[in-house]
Amino acid sequence: MINKFGPLKLYTYKPTVIAEAGVNHGCNLSLAKRYIETAKKSGVDAIKFQTYKAELLAAKKSPAYWNIKKEKISNQFNLFKRLDKFNYKDYYSLYKKSLKEKIIFMSTFFDTESVDKYDKLIKIYKISSSDINNIPLVRKIGSKKKHVIISTGAANIKEIKSAIKNLSLPENKICIMHCVLKYPTEDRFANLNYIKKLKQIFPNHIIGYSDHTNSDLGLTSVQLAYSLGAQIIEKHFTHNKLLKGNDHYHSMDKNDLEIFNKIMHRKRDLAGSGIKNLKDEINSIKFARRSLFAKKNIKEGELFSEKNLIALRPGTGTSVSKWDKYIGKKSKKRYVKEEMIF
Repeated sequence: MINKFGPLKLYTYKPTVIAEAGVNHGCNLSLAKRYIETAKKSGVDAIKFQTYKAELLAAKKSPAYWNIKKEKISNQFNLFKRLDKFNYKDYYSLYKKSLKEKIIFMSTFFDTESVDKYDKLIKIYKISSSDINNIPLVRKIGSKKKHVIISTGAANIKEIKSAIKNLSLPENKICIMHCVLKYPTEDRFANLNYIKKLKQIFPNHIIGYSDHTNSDLGLTSVQLAYSLGAQIIEKHFTHNKLLKGNDHYHSMDKNDLEIFNKIMHRKRDLAGSGIKNLKDEINSIKFARRSLFAKKNIKEGELFSEKNLIALRPGTGTSVSKWDKYIGKKSKKRYVKEEMIF
């Protein structure tokens, strides 16, 4: 660990991972709690839900912006109405469960009323890409003076700077997430090199990545995003990627995360500390290096030369690195062929 972003740990060898459970639980409280347990076992740092009421989010005739081949409901209000059943008691139960499992509880709020209502449960706020220009919501979240993660899908640099201004928070309290607001995001549109641009433009902010690409074993997109400078990663999380509808089809699951963590741990081990520790190679130094030996029988007083000396393993005798010191020097004793020179 090299630093912290609020309660979130930042690591030297892997990204901080937020499992975006969203509403993949389908408003089943038992399933939502199982998500918390599974996320913790999968090694993620935080689990995030979504908190909204359809009436405060979308007009009743709002068209879909997602892939309707994957999610058949083509009206935003109808989809959100189906998934807005949790109340304060439910979210408080999930908050308590998160405390028990020792995983950070988060939720994305889509209206100012929810920000006030749930503030006591939240240590880090998340602003959706869709609300980056929602001035009253951004200002309300900023007024809580907590750490904020803001996604930047479909936003230009001017809009990102405007959101930061409206938050009115110190730079070290805002994480800017590269994101593509397209569900799912095809690989050719992911544009992960944009992370480097965000780092250049916002050098004093933590930069992260909110991923909507389809998952693969090992989470290649997450690995690449981290290598390009994204310290905090958020990705949708499910218990079954084969389920139809909503966010299941582009989510990661427990298996993906376990393989990802193994890969990142191996990369950490491969990278090492950057400090050479010869203790790890002591046997190689002793037995793979060479010492001076008699190439043939040598008489006492005979001069050492290339004709009567040879370098052979092991390196437990006079090191071959002293070759020049021995050439032309008189032997103080008699040596037989293949005897180590001292």
